[in-house]
Amino acid sequence: MDVVEIMKYLPHRYPFLLVDRVIKIENGEQKKIVGIKNVSINEPFFQGHFPGDPIMPGVLIVEGMAQCGGILVLKEVLTEEERKNSSPYFAAIDGVKFKRPVRPGDQIRYEIEIVNIKRTIAKMKGQAFVNDELACEAEMTAVIVRRS
Repeated sequence: MDVVEIMKYLPHRYPFLLVDRVIKIENGEQKKIVGIKNVSINEPFFQGHFPGDPIMPGVLIVEGMAQCGGILVLKEVLTEEERKNSSPYFAAIDGVKFKRPVRPGDQIRYEIEIVNIKRTIAKMKGQAFVNDELACEAEMTAVIVRRS
C-alpha cells in the first residue's frame, strides 16, 4: 500500500501523516500490519527538537504506530463505504517504552498486532524498529468514530 492508498484510510496529511508505506497485512487469526516511515532531516520537528542533535520526538513514533494500527482496524472492521465516514481515534496508550533514539536517515518499521477487537474498539500492541533494533513499544486502544 503506497501513501496515496494510505490517505484513503487516514485523514492525516503532511506533516502529520507518519506512515509512508504498508508492506504487509495479515488478516488471519492474528491480525497484523507492517508499515514504514522514512525519517528525513527535512521533517519540520527537527528544527526545534534537540537542534544540533536531532532526535525524532517519541510521541510522533507512537503516533506513527497508532496510524499504522488505525489502517489495520479500518480494513478489518469496516466496509469500504463505512470507511469513507470513519476515523480511528486514540483512546488510550499504556506501557510505552523508548529503547533507542530515532534520527534523520533512519527508517522506522512499525509492527502492529490487534490483541482484541470489538465493533468500534481495538486494543493493539505496537513496536517500532530501526535496523531490526527495537526503538519503541506501546499498548494502544483505538476507537472508530463516525464523522457526520
